[in-house]
Amino acid sequence: MSSELLAFIVGAGLNFAVAFLIVRFVYYPLTQDKTYVFTFLTFNTIIYFVMSLLTSVEIGVGVGFGLFAIFSVLRYRTDEIPIREMTYLFVIIALPVVNAMLIAGQDVAQLLLADLMVLAVLYVLEREWGFQFATSQRVIYEQIELITPANRQILLADLRERTGLPVKRVEIGRIDFLRDTAELTIFYDSIPARYDMGGGRRQEQTAVDREM
Repeated sequence: MSSELLAFIVGAGLNFAVAFLIVRFVYYPLTQDKTYVFTFLTFNTIIYFVMSLLTSVEIGVGVGFGLFAIFSVLRYRTDEIPIREMTYLFVIIALPVVNAMLIAGQDVAQLLLADLMVLAVLYVLEREWGFQFATSQRVIYEQIELITPANRQILLADLRERTGLPVKRVEIGRIDFLRDTAELTIFYDSIPARYDMGGGRRQEQTAVDREM
């Protein structure tokens, strides 16, 4: 077995292993959503093969950047990808690029360090160690007499009672005096997700947008 083939197999296996750890043990446990698992792992594998080809064959730099740009901006036309999933998608796309270039340069130690750092950063951020993340949600509110600055504490108390969320602050948007409603954006500390152990589907503790 040639050294090039061995390096390709080791690099591909290591790249997929790191991507699998990110998707299975960092992303999936907190979402229980399989929607993007196929996309993440497939993108990661295919891009590694493409980058391995680019590093082993004489191809113009412009062609390489063009291919990477296509993968980077590719978006499906079904549903809009949320910010969090787009962040993971960027990580999954960038990871094989870095791994393929480092394995081609035989920088195994640097490759392992880079992969471990990516895993560590994602793991820490997902578990909010040292951070307190706020979540926002838009609601339609009908008691517009409470949106005045003098009634701010009453408004917050009413929102906490209705939504069951620990609302910390609220921003007032559009006010419709014709319908006696106002668009409010409420902010509260993010609450860990609950998991249905029977069905395996995620149950959010946050309320969905609703008319109040």
